[in-house]
Amino acid sequence: MTNYAEKKMENCNVLLTGATGGMGKAFSQLLFEQGANLLLIGRNRGKLQQLKAELLASNSSKLNSAELKSHKRNRVEIFSVDLLEADHRRRLIDHLSTLSFDINLLINNAGISQLSLCEQTTENDINRIVSTNTIAPIQLTQALLPLLLKQTSAQIINIGSTFGSIGFPGYSVYCASKFALRGFSQTLSRELADTNIAVKYLSPRATKTSLISEQISQLNTALNTTTDSPEFVAKELLLLIEQHKIERYIGWPEKLFVRLNALFPAIVGKSIVKQLPIIKKFASESW
Repeated sequence: MTNYAEKKMENCNVLLTGATGGMGKAFSQLLFEQGANLLLIGRNRGKLQQLKAELLASNSSKLNSAELKSHKRNRVEIFSVDLLEADHRRRLIDHLSTLSFDINLLINNAGISQLSLCEQTTENDINRIVSTNTIAPIQLTQALLPLLLKQTSAQIINIGSTFGSIGFPGYSVYCASKFALRGFSQTLSRELADTNIAVKYLSPRATKTSLISEQISQLNTALNTTTDSPEFVAKELLLLIEQHKIERYIGWPEKLFVRLNALFPAIVGKSIVKQLPIIKKFASESW
């Protein structure tokens, strides 16, 4: 795709799911600052309207009156939708034809996490996590492919997790959902290798957002887990958009553990099992 660092992403038209979450807001702010047009997706229309207002106000405050008149203002659109519902996805696809810009970058960011032992995780929670983290992005991607294939160039970026590469106790369902998303990204990237679409995968480590429960936060502290800010992850996302690489893993030593786990899972497993009493303590408390 276009080098957005030079073009300030003026030719980038983004559909971003999970826009009102911690990372979603940070992604929105950075992409908008860089000149991208945004279609922000979420379930809560009120929060989407508030985010849109904040983005437009922030952009205007950085320009003087003369600049405002001459400045080519990028657009922010919002659409409230439950991506788990087929009719909602159809309404979203229909809505795209009403926009003043054609989507050429899909960011599947919406996701949920939960700390709980497998035996204590309810059937409803299993369905909710897998549906949100895996099935919804696959179905939305499939629905958007005909439109993306019409663009000169396009990207699909799936937001995964370090736990999409390393099985971690207390997150069995979450890990399964992110492992699957990573597999989908890798496979679709190869499937579309002869097209105009680049499929990429961003793998953040622990990130400070309001969606992280108190038990997860306490567990991260007990394990001395390094936690990134959403703004830091947003900068990593921008780098991935600019690069030809199809995967970007965030953090050290997490990058090393991902590689070690792929080659020598028993070594990583022994290290993690040593932490099992602490993990089970917080996982049981969250139940």
